[in-house]
Amino acid sequence: KMSIKIEIERKFLVCNSNYKKKYSSKEKITQAYLSKDPKRCVRIRINDKKGWITIKGESDKKGISRMEWESEIPLKTAKKLLRICLPKSITKIRYKVPLNKEITIEVDEFLGHNKGLVLAEIELISKNQSFEKPNWLGKEVTGIKKFYNSMM
Repeated sequence: KMSIKIEIERKFLVCNSNYKKKYSSKEKITQAYLSKDPKRCVRIRINDKKGWITIKGESDKKGISRMEWESEIPLKTAKKLLRICLPKSITKIRYKVPLNKEITIEVDEFLGHNKGLVLAEIELISKNQSFEKPNWLGKEVTGIKKFYNSMM
C-alpha cells in the first residue's frame, strides 16, 4: 500500500563505531536523484535486490519534518532510472540499530566521494518525542542542508 506520510526525523553525526556491536541488519544502498528541488525531491534507490522511488516535500523550518511518498518499483526499472538521474550517485552501507521497542536508528556509512562520513537518522512519532541518546551519537545536524543526502 502506498501512502503519503509526514516523516519526522532527526539526524546526528556518529562519533564512534559502537553501533556495530548492536545492529540487527545491514544493507548496501545506491541512490541518486531525478530532481533535487527542495520543494519536490525525487529519489531512486536500490537496496539489496529491490528498487524504490521516493518523493519528498519541503522540510519545515527546523528540518525535522516533511511529506514523503515511497513506492517499490521493479529492480530493472530502478536501474534504468538511475542512469538518467543527476550525476553523483550515493553509495552507503546502512546499519539498522534497535534503540528500544519503538525506535530503530539507521546509521549510514558513506562510500565513494563521501567516504568517512557516518550519519545516524532517527525517525520519530512526534517532533518532541524524547529518546535516550547512545554514546556513539555525536553532534545533531538536523536541518543542516550539507548533510541532506540530496545535497551530497
